[in-house]
Amino acid sequence: MEFTVMTFNLRYNEKKDGNNAWPHRVDQAADLIRRYRPSAIGTQEGLLPMLDDLQERLPGYTWVGAGRGGGNEDEHNAIFYDTSLLRVQEWGQYWLSETPERPNSVSWDSSLPRICTWARLQSIAEPKLEWMLYNTHLDHIGQEARVNGASLIRNRMGRYAGAASAASALGSPLPAVLTGDFNAWPSNPAIVRLRSELFDAYRMHDGDVGLTAHSFHGGSGGQPIDYIFASEGVHVLEAQVIRDNVGGRYPSDHYPVLARMRIEPRGRE
Repeated sequence: MEFTVMTFNLRYNEKKDGNNAWPHRVDQAADLIRRYRPSAIGTQEGLLPMLDDLQERLPGYTWVGAGRGGGNEDEHNAIFYDTSLLRVQEWGQYWLSETPERPNSVSWDSSLPRICTWARLQSIAEPKLEWMLYNTHLDHIGQEARVNGASLIRNRMGRYAGAASAASALGSPLPAVLTGDFNAWPSNPAIVRLRSELFDAYRMHDGDVGLTAHSFHGGSGGQPIDYIFASEGVHVLEAQVIRDNVGGRYPSDHYPVLARMRIEPRGRE
């Protein structure tokens, strides 16, 4: 069964952005999502009022997640999903630190608390089809934090898959997708590690990928820092960086990335 997954850094509501501050571009962000209608979206930098703004403008979607400060405090890595296609069976969140279950925890050289939000998604049309979506935002300064954060996520993905497999009569791991702003170019060791164990959706991109963070200036020259990765059981069919300018305005200072993929129920390849 085919799904589309988007990763989208929304850019937090910063008054210093002037005409590019969130209140001036929320309609463009919602319009872009409605136009491409992804099955699920891993968002970054969303503050609760921003997520409420999107929810109001996106009938048919809802979201799960929490703030990196605990509860609804600070930025979220919220996961939006199309309720006509998917339901959330369970979801959770952990911190990218040496104490992952402690809210607001910071380790290594991270400049800020960083999190990974995950959801176990079930297809409404084919209830035996379940898959995991992990969504993160690695540190923008600390290289040690990027490497260790990526490793923590990858290790936890494997652990959850193992637990799911052991508990399931179907006996094979859940397919998984990882989205996020990794604040790292493809040559960064954090990305190299992930690409060595997961499928980088950019392998199915037509031509050069180019940059994905553009500071509201647009353009394509450069390298990406936003990615979509897939585990075994997920067949990425195509990927694109969405560089749409909506009504003369960019929806964010990052371009969304969209991947179309086929996911089969466990036990059927």
